[in-house]
Amino acid sequence: MRQDNIRRQISGRAIPLPGNDIDTDRIIPARFLKCITFEGLEAHVFEDDRRQMPDHPFNQARYRGTTILVVGQNFGCGSSREHAPEALRRWGIQGIVGTSFAEIFFGNCTAIGLPCLTLDSEDLAQLGKIVTQYPDQEIVLDLEDRVVRFGERSVPALIPDGTRNQLLMGTWNAMGVLLEAEHEIHRVARSLPYVTGY
Repeated sequence: MRQDNIRRQISGRAIPLPGNDIDTDRIIPARFLKCITFEGLEAHVFEDDRRQMPDHPFNQARYRGTTILVVGQNFGCGSSREHAPEALRRWGIQGIVGTSFAEIFFGNCTAIGLPCLTLDSEDLAQLGKIVTQYPDQEIVLDLEDRVVRFGERSVPALIPDGTRNQLLMGTWNAMGVLLEAEHEIHRVARSLPYVTGY
């Protein structure tokens, strides 16, 4: 596997996004789904929320350049659009921490190498306070040890074994895995009578 596909640790500053049940239509409004590629979606992340709330975290200069998103419960619910994790990734988010994630959103994040880790509500509240009070504080999402580190604290994080293995081994990119196995795919195809002709 290519080394740049492997996700062991994600570190950087974090941006807090308070609230539960933030759906994909808020992450990237539906009118931006007409695009043929995902290019440029980052400019429209939380566009409607940002217009309605000038103090929205994604509008604040102190959170520019952050790589970790701190969210609440059931993040990414609603429609199953791939555009939501793509827009966040292109904005600069490399990892997300919350108390729970919508299942399809979680899968779409994994498919692009964007880890989603779950913390219990007390630990998440502490992380949110730290990120809000000290926006320059480095946060580490450690997939190998299943912990999130911030300040003097190291708290346990949950991530399903299968997802964690995909991220640690770099096999989250299904197309990349297929392309690397091209020789083996052709070898097997040549051995199948319904491919080669009877």
